[in-house]
Amino acid sequence: MSSQSSITDVPGIEVGHAQDEEALTGCTVVLCRKGAVAGVDVRGGAPGTRETDLLNPINLVEKVHAVLLTGGSAFGLEAATGVMRYLEEQGIGFETGVAKVPIVPAAVLFDLNLGRADRRPDAQMGYRAAASASKTPPQQGNVGAGTGASVGKLFGIKQAMKSGIGAAAIEIGGGVIVGALMVVNPFGDIVDPETNRILAGLRSADFGPIHLGQPGYFADTLATMRSLLGRTALSFATRTNTIIGVVAANVEMTKAEITKVAQMAHDGLARVVRPAHTMLDGDTIFALATGGKRADLTTVGAYAAEATAQAILQAVRHAASAAGLPGLLDYGLSSGPA
Repeated sequence: MSSQSSITDVPGIEVGHAQDEEALTGCTVVLCRKGAVAGVDVRGGAPGTRETDLLNPINLVEKVHAVLLTGGSAFGLEAATGVMRYLEEQGIGFETGVAKVPIVPAAVLFDLNLGRADRRPDAQMGYRAAASASKTPPQQGNVGAGTGASVGKLFGIKQAMKSGIGAAAIEIGGGVIVGALMVVNPFGDIVDPETNRILAGLRSADFGPIHLGQPGYFADTLATMRSLLGRTALSFATRTNTIIGVVAANVEMTKAEITKVAQMAHDGLARVVRPAHTMLDGDTIFALATGGKRADLTTVGAYAAEATAQAILQAVRHAASAAGLPGLLDYGLSSGPA
């Protein structure tokens, strides 16, 4: 087993970003020009999605041609129109006899509380992201759908930290590569599973960005939720959080099998996000099988969880400070504060 750099190490997968750096929002497209058998698993209580019903194993269409991950809350779903337009121009889509219809599922995150709420990803931005897609390992951190991502929002955005988008991949033998691309915008904190230390999350009110690295810097969302202050904050908390992402492998699978992989990938999310899958999050993971290799489903799913956890950690390690929120990248603290 050897670690790979990105989901684009998976044959058949390309990634493209587009963003509005002033508005602090953007979108990311995972492109599979030859199509990929797809599944999805939605665990959060507040999802924003498109075309997820189509991925149910009992439904007709098996392959998708792209997955859109986007900021802008529900407004951002408009970006899928631009992705479809690009794919149509490339002659890519589901053959209906009269036209090829590109299949583009999507999931959104809420980033309207950073930057400008009146500018969201649109069809033009979606087109740019799709047109820029390539096999080159994508940028991580404050790019694409991760441009306006944040973590640790029990007390709102002011005590949160900056997050972003992260990627990882693992070779599991026999030429099979399992990759993940995650946009990290959760209600809770991000925890290093090896040390059980918080890497990024809810900041204590007494500590500003310049104190990053000092003991007591983090309030610890899970612990705070039990306090009177935490219980009060929960009663006012908004459903404006989520982790959305894609796992992929160059394997032959049915829709039912790849849906199981999407389900297992959520185990990786739960290892590094505390708490995970809350009623305030829209946690959604798509899974893609690009074909070419045979592999045991359980093994692929287990490593999809590993890649998911790694990608989430990469997202916060590559996040730069923005809009008054500190990011680990600017402080050289990829292992997290003490």
